[in-house]
Amino acid sequence: MWVAKDWKEYELIDASYGERLERWGDFIFIRPDPQAIWETPRTNPLWDKPDAKYHRSEKGGGQWEFYHKKLPEHIVITQNQYKFKVKPMGFKHMGLFPEQLVNWQWTDNLIRNANRDIKVLNLFAYTGGATVAASSAGAAVCHIDASKGIVQHAKDNATLSGIDKNPIRYIVDDCMKFVEREIRRGNKYDAIIMDPPSYGRGPGGEVWKIETELYKFVKSTAEVLSDNPLFVLLNSYTTGLSAATMQNVLEMTFGKKCSGNTSSDEIGLPMKENGLVLPCGSSARWEREK
Repeated sequence: MWVAKDWKEYELIDASYGERLERWGDFIFIRPDPQAIWETPRTNPLWDKPDAKYHRSEKGGGQWEFYHKKLPEHIVITQNQYKFKVKPMGFKHMGLFPEQLVNWQWTDNLIRNANRDIKVLNLFAYTGGATVAASSAGAAVCHIDASKGIVQHAKDNATLSGIDKNPIRYIVDDCMKFVEREIRRGNKYDAIIMDPPSYGRGPGGEVWKIETELYKFVKSTAEVLSDNPLFVLLNSYTTGLSAATMQNVLEMTFGKKCSGNTSSDEIGLPMKENGLVLPCGSSARWEREK
């Protein structure tokens, strides 16, 4: 498993009974987590002293409960050269997936060692963690997400990280339609990052279901890869989609286009309380042969 163990201002303290206990900066949060199926004793006293907790509804969704007025509008998390704003958001989210640090470190290393200009296409880019990492490493980034508000959040993260003057294009669009237009335009990218949701809707109401759409989407995306590519990263939080399945998809698409190496694994976060790792999805990587 690829484990995001280098955080300084984020910490997964414990996980039990379907919930995780986390520290974001100086604040403590409790959120649902379907992977934490074990029923271990909650001995850490912070379980009884959260600043906020997300309660899932039996009808779907849920809501946050806040216990202290001291909680700011947002919290700034610093990790080396990266800075992100996080806050309680809809459907239990905080605006950042800390387990993705392992992928940001991987892409950062490849971009810095490429010794050439790199163009990155970041699809389903959310609040821009991967955009911040790629841009900080020196790449020109095209950031695509269907939510205008989320794209603004990504811009705020770039400003916090001091890279808002870097070459980053922010586009609010349906990712499939954007890729189709880029194919017609003949635009190419040296690296592609994809973090598709299990289910979603585009700005025009376009429906996305990962089980039926992923393969044809990745196959189309391979057409915008440059003739001198660097890497491809595919990430998923869909429980029924294994790391090996995603690796196969990359092999059948990008692997047929260019010679390179693919790998895949679960990604996770270490739990301070017991030293175990909480699974947090899977990633598949394609890297051009050196």
